[in-house]
Amino acid sequence: MTVPADHETVGAIGFPAWAAGEAFEDCYRDPRVIAKVQQEFAAFSHETKGEIFVAELAGDIVGWGAREGERNYVSDLWVHPDYRGKGVGMALLLHLCKLMATEGLATVRLDTHARNESAVRLYERCGFSTIWHGVECSKSMGVPLEKVHMEKPLADR
Repeated sequence: MTVPADHETVGAIGFPAWAAGEAFEDCYRDPRVIAKVQQEFAAFSHETKGEIFVAELAGDIVGWGAREGERNYVSDLWVHPDYRGKGVGMALLLHLCKLMATEGLATVRLDTHARNESAVRLYERCGFSTIWHGVECSKSMGVPLEKVHMEKPLADR
């Protein structure tokens, strides 16, 4: 089930999800990077002007997705490591796609780490295609990362 977030609950999910990611870079071991990422997750839920949706299982918040920036952009999708592989990420992503389709948007866009193979596979299963692959500086970490930009057409316009 996905519901609008209360903005107070998401930092505790995002950081463990990031830390457990399979696309772990050597720079992620730098204590300054770790501290910056923790601070970014804690601040995001308080500072975002976008929408945050959470996924709940048995009353526990287990993941969240956000729209921030452009209306058709999924800025974040995080699932607590204990709940990965249970359809939480797919449910959140499909909810966001459906919401955007009902708003009449033509496409949904997102970005992810290029080596985050499970995330890329999830996005591809949900109909996304890679439209760009290269290196960008991560705003949240302040380090260059190999990224992909992905896009999905919305047929239900």
